[in-house]
Amino acid sequence: MVALALATSLLWGLADFGGGLLARRVPALTVTVVSQTLAVLVLGVIVVATSAWTEFGWRLWFAVAAGLIGPLMMLCFYRALARGPMGVVSPLVSTAVVVPFAVAMLQGERPGGAQYTGLLVAFVGVVLAGGPQLRGATVQRETLGLTLVSALGFGAVLALIAAASTTVTGLFLALFTQRLCNVLAGGVALWVAARRGSPPLPEEGVGAVTAALPSLLFVGLADVAANATYALATRIGPVTVAAMLASLYPVVTALAACGMLRERLRAVQATGACLAMTGTLLLAAG
Repeated sequence: MVALALATSLLWGLADFGGGLLARRVPALTVTVVSQTLAVLVLGVIVVATSAWTEFGWRLWFAVAAGLIGPLMMLCFYRALARGPMGVVSPLVSTAVVVPFAVAMLQGERPGGAQYTGLLVAFVGVVLAGGPQLRGATVQRETLGLTLVSALGFGAVLALIAAASTTVTGLFLALFTQRLCNVLAGGVALWVAARRGSPPLPEEGVGAVTAALPSLLFVGLADVAANATYALATRIGPVTVAAMLASLYPVVTALAACGMLRERLRAVQATGACLAMTGTLLLAAG
């Protein structure tokens, strides 16, 4: 279980870094649609090979809902990563654990003192991570807003996918259904954006997207694999432990950004990011 949860954090962290990096060269919506299309193709092969289609049932509606939320969530996330420091954006998005936490409360679970403390610490981290330039800086406010919307979406998707299946093969079918809906909804959004004059391709044209296909494939598959390893980890061992270990993925993104992009954060931003991570861990471990 520990190995699966840590693999989740590694895969999510690398997928976040790769997606954010691609979104600086290719429109974020195009990154979302292309990476998810490639993931659908691979998942389709897995579904056929494992006869996962036999798991078809009413629970797949949860996967459909997750798939419809996905494009908006990923669009906001990649735009936030493209506009702001990855070392801030990724830790703030990890507060998505608040959503499964709230779902558990509605289902009758009662949080402990550590989880209430985690909520407060995470909120303070969100405020501080905007940095001293938040006031009067439109881009900073917009980036923070995009980050929080994507965090809410991530949390909702985690809760919905967890409810979409009860078996491993059912999980494959749920992930395929979710990604297929991602592509359909994202494709419609891409068409609407093109009609409104927003080019779906970078200035370099189709060649830039073609050159990025290996990276896009990695982002799509890493995200799918992370969802799968997380779901499996929660079924093998305690959910709180799996969630705590999986929520460390922003550390991977931040380290990749520092190592490859030489990002440097202001002290108040670094403090806010650390508090957001601390709050997340308290929420997951409480």
